[in-house]
Amino acid sequence: MQPTIELKDSYGRPVKSLRISITERCNLNCIYCHNEGSEGSQEEMTPTEIANIVKVGTEYGIWKVKFSGGEPLVRKDFEEILRNLPPLKDVSVTTNGIYLEERAKGLKEAGLDRVNVSLDSLDPECYGKIICRSPKLHKKVLEGIDAAVEVGLTPVKLNMVLLKGINDDQIDEMMKFTRKYHGKVVLQLIQLMDFNETSRFQVNAENIEKMLAEKADEIRVRTMHRRRKYMIDGTEVEVVRPVDNTEFCARCNRLRVTADGKFKPCLLTNDNLVDTKGASIEELRELFKLAVKKRVPYNRR
Repeated sequence: MQPTIELKDSYGRPVKSLRISITERCNLNCIYCHNEGSEGSQEEMTPTEIANIVKVGTEYGIWKVKFSGGEPLVRKDFEEILRNLPPLKDVSVTTNGIYLEERAKGLKEAGLDRVNVSLDSLDPECYGKIICRSPKLHKKVLEGIDAAVEVGLTPVKLNMVLLKGINDDQIDEMMKFTRKYHGKVVLQLIQLMDFNETSRFQVNAENIEKMLAEKADEIRVRTMHRRRKYMIDGTEVEVVRPVDNTEFCARCNRLRVTADGKFKPCLLTNDNLVDTKGASIEELRELFKLAVKKRVPYNRR
């Protein structure tokens, strides 16, 4: 095994985590979906290809991996993907929760540590007809959250993308919902990114944070992106602001991988991808270095 070597880009930012899209397929059709900034390949990496990328990553100090999609759980071999991974400190997945109830136990046993579940509304009509455009699936998401808590895929982070005029009046209701899990569920309020001409739905993040600050018993600040965490009556609420956030870029320590096996140094750009398809372990080491070298903060482009 190669000795661990920390890689930094030309801006001095070390790479500590991987975000790996394992599919572009999804069983929902959300109005704001940006598909991880992908250009739309249908080819998917095999469990072995994914494992090799992660193994090389650990040689360079990677200790954290988050899986995403599309919807990762449409892949029936996701448990195999997890079992093939080298030892890591943190393995998570972002999911819409539709298949989570039936697979939570197996995912935990396969090595998954925690989950992020997308839940933009507790109103079945708002969720099913307006946001996700997939009626009758709301109950499955709630059952998935319960199952994740029960098997210990915690803390479960609820990702609520804020949509002006659609769900921005539902924050208090969502806080009340998370409170019943007694700290095992955290609420993340996410600022909408304008990938599909959705700017008309963007909320004023400053106003949201001001509202939360007025209610908070305590405010903590995360080191990573300087995000504030608001502790409100036993509920933990975090605001994720990737839009026009210079600190988000300045402190980014993540390297992304597309579903078809390309290193993607920045979510918001596609002109610097590094293809790993068919690469040997030795070649992956060099491609990993190249991808890190290509990392540039989006706000500096």
